[in-house]
Amino acid sequence: MNRPARALSQGFWTCLGCRLLVRAPRANSCLCPRCGARIHGRVESSIMLTWALVITGTLLLIPANVLPVMTVIYLGSGDPSTIVGGALELYHNGLWGIALIVFVASIAVPVMKLVGLVLLCLIVQRRWDVSPRQAMRVYRVVNAIGRWSLLDLFMISILVALVDMGAIAEVAAGAGSTAFATVVVVTMFAVRAFDPRLIWDVVEEKHIAEEKIAAAQVRGKENSHRENG
Repeated sequence: MNRPARALSQGFWTCLGCRLLVRAPRANSCLCPRCGARIHGRVESSIMLTWALVITGTLLLIPANVLPVMTVIYLGSGDPSTIVGGALELYHNGLWGIALIVFVASIAVPVMKLVGLVLLCLIVQRRWDVSPRQAMRVYRVVNAIGRWSLLDLFMISILVALVDMGAIAEVAAGAGSTAFATVVVVTMFAVRAFDPRLIWDVVEEKHIAEEKIAAAQVRGKENSHRENG
């Protein structure tokens, strides 16, 4: 079965920044002549680095959701609020729209990113029989939704900067916001560390294996015909 020739087999590398095909140099990497990004045939230790960042982000999710993200002090008193507690308080006060945004941006999006990266790493490592187009859709979604995780951090930063009325009212950021910011940064690096070209390498390996099996079966049939003849 004829398949389109791959750039790597023809001696070309693909720039992940601008998708330019570059003739592979003798060195392990080079700079893209169009956008200046560093180009690799394949990102070295991509899966191992992605796993390390995913595990780090997963562990940081615990303090990010347990520790308070901010404390609103009004007339000298105030209670610290976690992400989940803040979303529930908004919901109970009738602000269900804002509560939904906080829940999606602060809880659903980081979890979706981590789960998506775990699935992509397992697809490459375990050689799962998954459509590469579906896997690439997961990668694009994970890459696209990361920016929405910053919504809570922007909100806290604005509140801290604007609400400062001395002894009347004050907003103080908590340790949970630092942990959550670290989760956002770590997951962004994890997406950057994952090389999506590895997904297509899995497909190519399966095609090569199937062709070898088919060729072996044809040779076996030919040998059996010769022996019977």
